[in-house]
Amino acid sequence: MDICVVALGKIGLPLAVQYASMGHRVRGADINRELVDCINRGEEPFPGEADLAERLSTVVRDGSLTAGTDTTAAVADSDIVVVVVPLVVDSNAEPDYTAMDAATESIGKGIKPGTLVIYETTLPVGTTRERFTPRLAELSGTTPGEDLMVCFSPERVYSGRIFADLRKYPKIVGGIDDRSAAAAIAFYESVLSFDDRDDLDRPNGVWDVGTAEAAELVKLAETTYRDVNIGLANEFARYARSNGIDIHSVIEAANSQPFSHLHQPGISVGGHCIPVYPRLYLSNDPGALLPAASRTTNERMPAWFADMLRAAMGGSLEGRRVLVAGLAYRGGVKEPAFSGTYPLVAALEALGASVGVHDPLFTDAELAAEGFEPAQPGPGWEAVVLHTDHAEYLEWSPADLPDASVVVDGRSFLDPQAW
Repeated sequence: MDICVVALGKIGLPLAVQYASMGHRVRGADINRELVDCINRGEEPFPGEADLAERLSTVVRDGSLTAGTDTTAAVADSDIVVVVVPLVVDSNAEPDYTAMDAATESIGKGIKPGTLVIYETTLPVGTTRERFTPRLAELSGTTPGEDLMVCFSPERVYSGRIFADLRKYPKIVGGIDDRSAAAAIAFYESVLSFDDRDDLDRPNGVWDVGTAEAAELVKLAETTYRDVNIGLANEFARYARSNGIDIHSVIEAANSQPFSHLHQPGISVGGHCIPVYPRLYLSNDPGALLPAASRTTNERMPAWFADMLRAAMGGSLEGRRVLVAGLAYRGGVKEPAFSGTYPLVAALEALGASVGVHDPLFTDAELAAEGFEPAQPGPGWEAVVLHTDHAEYLEWSPADLPDASVVVDGRSFLDPQAW
C-alpha cells in the first residue's frame, strides 16, 4: 500500500514510522526542509518519543519511509493520504485554517480517482464534510462518494508514548459515506495492531462511529471534558488555598471513590490539545457555558500563581529575581506550544520581577529566541516557580538555589520535605 502522511511533526512522524513498520511504502510530506533532511538521514528530529529513534532509522534504512517537501507529488504517488497538519486558534480564539487550507490545496492537486483522504487533525464538527471535501473534489475533478473517499479519524495519542497509545486505544473513524468508512477501516486494520482490553464493551480495534461529524465530536468531547475537569480542580485549589485547606489531600480522598477522577490543579495546561480544542468546540457551540468558563479559569492560573508568589514574598515582587523552571508544556517533551510559561513570565514581569527561564531540553539560544532570559540555578535567585515537571528538577535542592526564600510548585511535583 502506498501512503502519504502530510506534516511530520511530533504526531505525524511516528504515524509514518508506524505505517512503514507494517510493511507499507510511506512518503512523508512537510514544508520544513531541515526537518525533511533530518528524517531522510534516519535521525530523530526531536527528543522524548519512546522507540522513535530506532524505528525511524530502520524504516529509512530499508527504504520504506522517505520524506520530501512536495506534498502534491507525494499525494500523486499514494493511495491513502493521512493529514496531521495542526489547526490552531487566532487571537480571537477562532479556528485559524491557514495551514490546513494550504495543505488541502496541495493535497487536492495530487489526488487521483480512488484516493482515500483521512484527516486526523482535530477539527470543529462539520469541517471534514463541509470545508475540506468540496475543495478536494474541486481541485482533483473527483466526486465524493464515487471516486473520492474522505474520512475523519482523530489522533488519540500522547507525545512520548505514541506507539504504545496506538495499540492501547480504539481507532475511531467516521466517513462522509459508508464507502469512505469501509476504506478507512481496512486501512487502519492493515497498519495498526491493538492490545487486548477487557475493560471495553467491545473488542479493541477500529471503531466506526457512523459519520465524520460523530468522529470529530469524539475528540472535541474528550479534550473539552478534560478541560472542564481541570478547571473545576483549579477552582477548588483557589478556594482551598484561601481557606488554608490542603487541596492535594482533598483530591486524593475524592478520587478514592469508584469512578471518580479529579485532575490535580496546576499552573497551566499547555500543548496543542487542551488550550485549543475546547475553543474549536466553542466555535460550533458558542453558547456552551461550562467549556467557556473552564477555559477562563484555566487561562488565569499563571497570573494566580504569580500573585501567590507576590503574597509569599511580602506583598511585592518589584526588583526581585525569580527563576521559572521549565518552558515545555509538560515534562520530558521539548514542546513549548501554548506553554503557561509565556503568560506566567508576563504576569511576573508585570508585578516588577526580573525573570529568568531554565529548561534542560532547550538551549540558551532557543530560550532567547522565545523572548526569555536564559538562566541556570545558582546564587542570586530569590524565588523559584516550577512550571514543568521535568525529571531533572527532582534533583534540585536548596543548595542549588541558596538565595531562594520561596518555591512555588506549580505541578505538585517536588518533595516539600526536601525543601
